[in-house]
Amino acid sequence: MKLFANIMVGFVALAHVGFMVLEMFFWDHAVGERVFKLPREVLHSSATLAANQGLYNGILAVGLGWALATGKRDVKLFFLGCVVVAGVFGGFTSKLSILFIQAMPALLALVLVLLSSPRTEAR
Repeated sequence: MKLFANIMVGFVALAHVGFMVLEMFFWDHAVGERVFKLPREVLHSSATLAANQGLYNGILAVGLGWALATGKRDVKLFFLGCVVVAGVFGGFTSKLSILFIQAMPALLALVLVLLSSPRTEAR
């Protein structure tokens, strides 16, 4: 179960690398136009905001990578919790599909981490 939990954490981290690349580098290009189904003018005028959002997604990816590298349960839970909150907020304020693309995989990973590594008492 721990291996599957780590695979899910890695999947969420890689997804956020993808979100970062899309938002920071391809937002106002043909790729962004296809993904977001918005006119290029709208994408161009919001590119700075998207790049900022992409940076935050990159920070989440790095945090999840750090959590995997160190194996620290609390770090995994913190960053997965951040992803879930961001995904729920985005799902309700921007586009419902964000709930399924961002929040649900992170929630699944969070539950798997909780189930696979019981909390040990601090010493």
